[in-house]
Amino acid sequence: MTTNLDALLAALYVFIDDHVAPTAPRRRIGRPPKLSDAELLCLAVAQALLGFPSTRHWLRFAHARLRHLFRYLPQQSGYTKRLNTAGPLISQVIEALARTVPTWEDNLRLIDSTPLPCAASRETVRRSQLAGWAGYGYCRSHSRYFWGLRLYLVTTAEGMPVTWCLATPGIGEREVMTALLERDHHLVRAGQVILADKGFAGREFEAFLTDRLGIHLVRPDRKDEPARHGRLARSRQWIEAVFDTLKGQLSLEQHGGRTPQGVFARTAQRLLALAAAIWHNWNTNAPVKRSLIAYDH
Repeated sequence: MTTNLDALLAALYVFIDDHVAPTAPRRRIGRPPKLSDAELLCLAVAQALLGFPSTRHWLRFAHARLRHLFRYLPQQSGYTKRLNTAGPLISQVIEALARTVPTWEDNLRLIDSTPLPCAASRETVRRSQLAGWAGYGYCRSHSRYFWGLRLYLVTTAEGMPVTWCLATPGIGEREVMTALLERDHHLVRAGQVILADKGFAGREFEAFLTDRLGIHLVRPDRKDEPARHGRLARSRQWIEAVFDTLKGQLSLEQHGGRTPQGVFARTAQRLLALAAAIWHNWNTNAPVKRSLIAYDH
Protein backbone atom coordinates (compact mmCIF):
# COMPACT_ATOMS: atom_id res chain seq x y z
CA MET A 1 0.00 0.00 0.00
CA THR A 2 1.13 3.56 -0.78
CA THR A 3 1.38 6.17 1.95
CA ASN A 4 -0.37 9.22 0.50
CA LEU A 5 -3.78 10.89 0.78
CA ASP A 6 -5.30 9.19 -2.28
CA ALA A 7 -4.32 5.75 -1.00
CA LEU A 8 -5.63 6.47 2.49
CA LEU A 9 -9.01 7.67 1.21
CA ALA A 10 -9.36 4.68 -1.12
CA ALA A 11 -8.51 2.23 1.66
CA LEU A 12 -10.82 4.00 4.11
CA TYR A 13 -13.70 3.96 1.62
CA VAL A 14 -13.33 0.20 1.13
CA PHE A 15 -13.09 -0.38 4.89
CA ILE A 16 -16.25 1.63 5.66
CA ASP A 17 -18.17 0.12 2.75
CA ASP A 18 -17.23 -3.44 3.79
CA HIS A 19 -17.29 -3.28 7.60
CA VAL A 20 -19.50 -0.40 8.73
CA ALA A 21 -21.96 0.62 6.01
CA PRO A 22 -23.77 -2.78 5.93
CA THR A 23 -24.64 -2.46 9.65
CA ALA A 24 -25.66 1.22 9.54
CA PRO A 25 -29.38 2.11 9.56
CA ARG A 26 -30.70 2.54 6.03
CA ARG A 27 -32.80 5.42 4.80
CA ARG A 28 -36.35 4.37 3.90
CA ILE A 29 -37.85 7.57 2.50
CA GLY A 30 -36.81 9.53 -0.58
CA ARG A 31 -34.17 9.02 -3.21
CA PRO A 32 -30.78 7.63 -2.19
CA PRO A 33 -28.14 10.35 -1.79
CA LYS A 34 -25.69 10.95 -4.62
CA LEU A 35 -22.86 10.91 -2.06
CA SER A 36 -22.78 7.68 -0.05
CA ASP A 37 -22.00 7.62 3.67
CA ALA A 38 -18.55 6.13 2.97
CA GLU A 39 -17.78 8.90 0.46
CA LEU A 40 -19.05 11.55 2.88
CA LEU A 41 -16.71 10.37 5.63
CA CYS A 42 -13.76 10.17 3.24
CA LEU A 43 -14.50 13.75 2.14
CA ALA A 44 -14.65 14.85 5.80
CA VAL A 45 -11.34 13.10 6.58
CA ALA A 46 -9.67 14.79 3.61
CA GLN A 47 -10.92 18.18 4.82
CA ALA A 48 -9.36 17.67 8.26
CA LEU A 49 -6.07 16.28 6.96
CA LEU A 50 -5.61 19.04 4.40
CA GLY A 51 -6.34 21.73 7.00
CA PHE A 52 -9.52 23.44 5.78
CA PRO A 53 -11.56 24.61 8.82
CA SER A 54 -13.86 26.61 6.51
CA THR A 55 -16.44 24.44 4.75
CA ARG A 56 -16.84 27.03 1.99
CA HIS A 57 -13.11 27.10 1.23
CA TRP A 58 -12.89 23.32 1.47
CA LEU A 59 -15.63 22.59 -1.06
CA ARG A 60 -14.19 25.17 -3.45
CA PHE A 61 -10.84 23.35 -3.23
CA ALA A 62 -12.47 19.92 -3.54
CA HIS A 63 -14.41 20.90 -6.68
CA ALA A 64 -11.16 22.13 -8.24
CA ARG A 65 -8.70 19.44 -7.09
CA LEU A 66 -10.48 16.27 -5.92
CA ARG A 67 -12.81 15.46 -8.80
CA HIS A 68 -10.73 12.34 -9.54
CA LEU A 69 -11.62 10.88 -6.12
CA PHE A 70 -15.34 11.64 -5.79
CA ARG A 71 -18.01 11.01 -8.42
CA TYR A 72 -20.19 13.72 -6.86
CA LEU A 73 -19.38 16.67 -4.61
CA PRO A 74 -22.19 18.42 -2.72
CA GLN A 75 -22.78 22.11 -2.21
CA GLN A 76 -22.08 23.75 1.15
CA SER A 77 -25.57 23.41 2.64
CA GLY A 78 -25.93 19.76 1.67
CA TYR A 79 -22.47 18.85 2.96
CA THR A 80 -23.04 20.66 6.27
CA LYS A 81 -26.39 18.95 6.86
CA ARG A 82 -25.01 15.50 6.07
CA LEU A 83 -21.92 16.01 8.22
CA ASN A 84 -23.93 17.33 11.18
CA THR A 85 -26.03 14.15 11.24
CA ALA A 86 -23.07 11.80 10.74
CA GLY A 87 -21.71 11.99 14.31
CA PRO A 88 -22.93 8.54 15.45
CA LEU A 89 -21.70 6.90 12.23
CA ILE A 90 -18.28 8.52 12.62
CA SER A 91 -18.02 7.17 16.17
CA GLN A 92 -18.89 3.71 14.87
CA VAL A 93 -16.16 3.90 12.23
CA ILE A 94 -13.57 5.12 14.77
CA GLU A 95 -14.27 2.12 17.00
CA ALA A 96 -14.10 -0.26 14.04
CA LEU A 97 -10.72 1.17 12.98
CA ALA A 98 -9.38 1.03 16.54
CA ARG A 99 -10.23 -2.67 16.85
CA THR A 100 -8.04 -3.52 13.84
CA VAL A 101 -4.72 -2.03 15.02
CA PRO A 102 -2.27 -4.21 17.00
CA THR A 103 -2.27 -1.90 20.04
CA TRP A 104 -5.96 -2.64 20.62
CA GLU A 105 -4.79 -5.74 22.48
CA ASP A 106 -2.23 -3.85 24.54
CA ASN A 107 -2.79 -3.36 28.26
CA LEU A 108 -2.07 0.38 28.25
CA ARG A 109 -4.66 3.13 27.74
CA LEU A 110 -4.18 6.91 28.01
CA ILE A 111 -6.87 9.24 29.33
CA ASP A 112 -7.06 13.01 29.60
CA SER A 113 -9.22 16.02 28.77
CA THR A 114 -8.58 19.28 26.93
CA PRO A 115 -10.53 22.53 26.45
CA LEU A 116 -12.61 22.91 23.30
CA PRO A 117 -13.41 26.63 22.90
CA CYS A 118 -16.67 27.43 21.11
CA ALA A 119 -16.84 31.25 21.30
CA ALA A 120 -14.46 34.15 21.79
CA SER A 121 -16.74 37.10 22.52
CA ARG A 122 -19.47 37.86 25.02
CA GLU A 123 -21.94 38.63 22.22
CA THR A 124 -21.36 35.23 20.61
CA VAL A 125 -21.80 33.52 23.97
CA ARG A 126 -25.07 35.36 24.56
CA ARG A 127 -26.72 34.28 21.31
CA SER A 128 -25.05 30.88 20.84
CA GLN A 129 -27.23 27.78 20.45
CA LEU A 130 -24.71 26.01 22.68
CA ALA A 131 -25.93 27.96 25.73
CA GLY A 132 -26.95 25.52 28.44
CA TRP A 133 -24.45 22.90 27.27
CA ALA A 134 -21.21 24.86 26.88
CA GLY A 135 -19.93 26.98 29.75
CA TYR A 136 -16.93 28.79 31.20
CA GLY A 137 -13.90 26.80 32.25
CA TYR A 138 -10.25 27.29 33.13
CA CYS A 139 -7.34 25.93 31.12
CA ARG A 140 -4.45 25.23 33.50
CA SER A 141 -1.98 24.59 30.66
CA HIS A 142 -2.42 28.09 29.24
CA SER A 143 -3.57 29.86 32.45
CA ARG A 144 -6.67 31.29 30.81
CA TYR A 145 -10.44 31.03 30.88
CA PHE A 146 -12.47 29.83 27.90
CA TRP A 147 -16.11 29.36 26.93
CA GLY A 148 -16.97 26.02 25.41
CA LEU A 149 -16.66 22.35 26.29
CA ARG A 150 -14.05 19.84 27.33
CA LEU A 151 -13.05 16.89 25.18
CA TYR A 152 -12.47 13.68 27.17
CA LEU A 153 -10.45 11.09 25.32
CA VAL A 154 -9.29 7.50 25.84
CA THR A 155 -6.58 6.32 23.44
CA THR A 156 -4.07 3.57 22.84
CA ALA A 157 -0.36 4.25 23.39
CA GLU A 158 0.18 5.70 19.89
CA GLY A 159 -2.94 7.86 20.05
CA MET A 160 -5.64 5.77 18.36
CA PRO A 161 -8.98 7.00 19.80
CA VAL A 162 -10.85 4.30 21.73
CA THR A 163 -13.75 6.33 23.12
CA TRP A 164 -14.49 9.99 23.80
CA CYS A 165 -17.13 12.50 24.83
CA LEU A 166 -17.78 16.23 25.24
CA ALA A 167 -18.89 17.72 28.55
CA THR A 168 -19.53 21.05 30.23
CA PRO A 169 -16.31 22.41 31.81
CA GLY A 170 -18.06 22.88 35.15
CA ILE A 171 -18.34 19.13 35.71
CA GLY A 172 -15.37 17.46 37.41
CA GLU A 173 -12.95 15.46 35.28
CA ARG A 174 -13.30 12.34 37.42
CA GLU A 175 -17.10 12.41 37.24
CA VAL A 176 -17.12 12.71 33.45
CA MET A 177 -14.49 10.02 32.90
CA THR A 178 -16.34 7.70 35.29
CA ALA A 179 -19.54 8.12 33.28
CA LEU A 180 -17.66 7.64 29.99
CA LEU A 181 -15.94 4.44 31.08
CA GLU A 182 -19.15 3.13 32.65
CA ARG A 183 -21.03 3.72 29.39
CA ASP A 184 -18.30 2.19 27.21
CA HIS A 185 -17.06 -0.45 29.63
CA HIS A 186 -16.98 -2.96 26.75
CA LEU A 187 -14.06 -0.99 25.23
CA VAL A 188 -11.80 -1.63 28.23
CA ARG A 189 -11.01 -4.88 29.98
CA ALA A 190 -9.77 -6.12 33.31
CA GLY A 191 -6.02 -6.07 33.74
CA GLN A 192 -5.41 -2.96 31.67
CA VAL A 193 -3.42 0.01 32.96
CA ILE A 194 -4.78 3.55 32.54
CA LEU A 195 -2.22 6.36 32.51
CA ALA A 196 -3.68 9.68 33.70
CA ASP A 197 -2.57 13.01 35.15
CA LYS A 198 -2.98 14.46 38.65
CA GLY A 199 -6.44 15.80 37.81
CA PHE A 200 -7.80 12.25 38.08
CA ALA A 201 -6.51 11.72 41.61
CA GLY A 202 -9.27 10.59 43.94
CA ARG A 203 -10.19 7.58 46.03
CA GLU A 204 -13.65 7.14 44.51
CA PHE A 205 -12.38 7.26 40.93
CA GLU A 206 -9.54 4.84 41.64
CA ALA A 207 -11.91 2.51 43.48
CA PHE A 208 -14.30 2.60 40.51
CA LEU A 209 -11.50 1.59 38.13
CA THR A 210 -10.14 -1.10 40.41
CA ASP A 211 -13.32 -2.63 41.85
CA ARG A 212 -15.81 -2.16 39.00
CA LEU A 213 -13.59 -2.51 35.92
CA GLY A 214 -10.52 -4.31 37.23
CA ILE A 215 -8.23 -1.59 35.84
CA HIS A 216 -5.08 -0.24 37.47
CA LEU A 217 -4.70 3.56 37.53
CA VAL A 218 -1.20 5.02 37.14
CA ARG A 219 -0.74 8.78 37.58
CA PRO A 220 1.95 11.22 38.82
CA ASP A 221 2.30 11.45 42.57
CA ARG A 222 0.90 14.48 44.36
CA LYS A 223 2.97 16.37 46.91
CA ASP A 224 0.60 15.49 49.76
CA GLU A 225 0.70 11.72 49.34
CA PRO A 226 3.28 8.91 49.67
CA ALA A 227 5.48 8.19 46.65
CA ARG A 228 4.08 5.52 44.33
CA HIS A 229 4.74 6.11 40.62
CA GLY A 230 6.92 9.21 40.50
CA ARG A 231 6.44 12.18 38.17
CA LEU A 232 5.85 10.21 34.92
CA ALA A 233 6.60 13.38 32.95
CA ARG A 234 7.90 11.56 29.89
CA SER A 235 4.98 9.14 29.70
CA ARG A 236 2.43 11.91 30.22
CA GLN A 237 3.76 13.60 27.07
CA TRP A 238 2.15 10.85 24.97
CA ILE A 239 -1.42 12.03 25.49
CA GLU A 240 -0.32 15.67 25.35
CA ALA A 241 1.19 14.95 21.93
CA VAL A 242 -2.14 13.49 20.78
CA PHE A 243 -3.95 16.69 21.74
CA ASP A 244 -1.23 18.73 20.05
CA THR A 245 -1.85 16.80 16.82
CA LEU A 246 -5.60 17.34 17.07
CA LYS A 247 -5.28 21.07 17.72
CA GLY A 248 -2.26 21.82 15.57
CA GLN A 249 -2.44 19.69 12.44
CA LEU A 250 -6.18 18.92 12.53
CA SER A 251 -7.40 22.38 13.63
CA LEU A 252 -9.66 21.07 16.40
CA GLU A 253 -10.07 24.48 18.03
CA GLN A 254 -11.24 25.93 14.67
CA HIS A 255 -14.03 23.37 14.36
CA GLY A 256 -16.68 25.97 13.45
CA GLY A 257 -19.58 24.12 15.12
CA ARG A 258 -22.50 26.35 16.10
CA THR A 259 -24.95 23.74 17.45
CA PRO A 260 -24.48 20.76 19.79
CA GLN A 261 -24.91 18.42 16.84
CA GLY A 262 -22.42 20.40 14.76
CA VAL A 263 -19.75 20.56 17.47
CA PHE A 264 -20.09 16.82 18.11
CA ALA A 265 -19.79 15.96 14.41
CA ARG A 266 -16.82 18.24 13.78
CA THR A 267 -14.96 16.92 16.79
CA ALA A 268 -15.66 13.39 15.59
CA GLN A 269 -14.41 14.40 12.13
CA ARG A 270 -10.98 15.31 13.54
CA LEU A 271 -10.81 12.13 15.63
CA LEU A 272 -11.74 10.06 12.57
CA ALA A 273 -8.97 11.72 10.54
CA LEU A 274 -6.47 10.86 13.28
CA ALA A 275 -7.78 7.29 13.57
CA ALA A 276 -7.69 6.78 9.79
CA ALA A 277 -4.10 8.02 9.54
CA ILE A 278 -2.91 5.77 12.39
CA TRP A 279 -4.79 2.80 10.93
CA HIS A 280 -3.28 3.38 7.47
CA ASN A 281 0.21 3.87 8.93
CA TRP A 282 -0.07 0.48 10.63
CA ASN A 283 -1.17 -1.13 7.35
CA THR A 284 1.74 0.43 5.45
CA ASN A 285 4.31 -0.21 8.20
CA ALA A 286 5.08 3.48 8.57
CA PRO A 287 7.77 4.08 11.24
CA VAL A 288 5.73 6.72 13.12
CA LYS A 289 2.11 5.67 13.53
CA ARG A 290 0.66 9.10 14.41
CA SER A 291 2.47 10.96 11.62
CA LEU A 292 0.18 12.93 9.26
CA ILE A 293 2.91 14.37 7.03
CA ALA A 294 2.16 12.02 4.12
CA TYR A 295 -1.49 13.06 4.05
CA ASP A 296 -1.46 16.86 4.49
CA HIS A 297 -0.81 17.80 0.86
